[in-house]
Amino acid sequence: MTETIPRTLGADRIVPWSGPIIDCDVHAAVPSLEALHPYQSPMWLQWARERGWKGPVGVADAYPPGAPTSARDEWRPPGGAVPASSLEMLQRDLLDPLRVEQAVLTCYYGVDSLRHPDWAAALASAVNDWLLDQWLEKDPRLVGSIVIPARDPVAAAKEIDRVGGNPRFRQVLVPIRSERLYGQRIFDPLYEAIVRNDLVMGLHWGGTTEGPPSTSGFASWWIEEYAAEVQSYSAQLLTMIAEGVFQRFPELRVSFLESGFTWVPSWCWRMNKEWTGLRREIPWVDEPPFDLVRRHCRFSTAPTHAGPPEEMEKMLRWIGPETLMFGSDYPHRHDDEIGDLLDLMSADQQAAVMAETAREWYRLERVNENHGPHGPEGR
Repeated sequence: MTETIPRTLGADRIVPWSGPIIDCDVHAAVPSLEALHPYQSPMWLQWARERGWKGPVGVADAYPPGAPTSARDEWRPPGGAVPASSLEMLQRDLLDPLRVEQAVLTCYYGVDSLRHPDWAAALASAVNDWLLDQWLEKDPRLVGSIVIPARDPVAAAKEIDRVGGNPRFRQVLVPIRSERLYGQRIFDPLYEAIVRNDLVMGLHWGGTTEGPPSTSGFASWWIEEYAAEVQSYSAQLLTMIAEGVFQRFPELRVSFLESGFTWVPSWCWRMNKEWTGLRREIPWVDEPPFDLVRRHCRFSTAPTHAGPPEEMEKMLRWIGPETLMFGSDYPHRHDDEIGDLLDLMSADQQAAVMAETAREWYRLERVNENHGPHGPEGR
């Protein structure tokens, strides 16, 4: 490391790390449906105008605009503009002050909340073309996540194949809530396309279900949904293991984004225990589930919520720091301090969490201090 001055993130947050930073979860927000008009066909523009349609409702369900968790105060632009809705905001708020080497851009626009299959596919394509044109091609520090019509695995695969060969995309954004569990074989076309294009599956907060988002009905308050969201992540991980996704697709890489990670060790301990007694039911799972998690899954650091240092140290020892990747989750608000996490790690572990694990996971080239890639582009 050549620098000694800690980097500041937001009004009162310090990142005490002077080495390379790769942020695995930064958000881009579509400011309005009109921003996507140049990337849509006349038919869909007419379709929206005739219905007075202003955009999918799913994004407001996942991120209520006024909720403190949806954006930190210092990252809320004046005049009522949508946080994280322009490249300039991202550069000013995060990339430049934190001196980020590279960042993986995600854009949850709630496409899955559309029931019209053709419109959902067309809207996903428009978002991807907008991301490429307005964000990824204007700042070489950024690589992107492909937005898909998650209700339709075949259409999702087509969209992945359409843009997945572009080296500016390194991930497929998959909302954690779904009508059906992702381990079911109906989703195999999605996995085939992800692996075929050498991309990462990014399981991220969001998504729409036909029924209640919990196993016992609808919550009354937003805090209930927010606190219980980890149940969706654990349910999807369980079904992917039990239904043999990692056996059918041994090269699949899955990032758990905005999920936290402190739930993973106890969950995996329980899954290993039950697998020991019930593995006859799923004989294709021929190794302990925790081994599959460590090989196929990585977890963003935000939100941490790990409690006192002695408890956080136990979590790190159980999960293994090699499974973690730094994520700011810009512009969302989480009261976790990356410094507390880094204090419990060796220098090599710190370097891995802050950059090197994500570099390998996303197949990212090293860049020079002017943010230009070394060597040929592409994977």
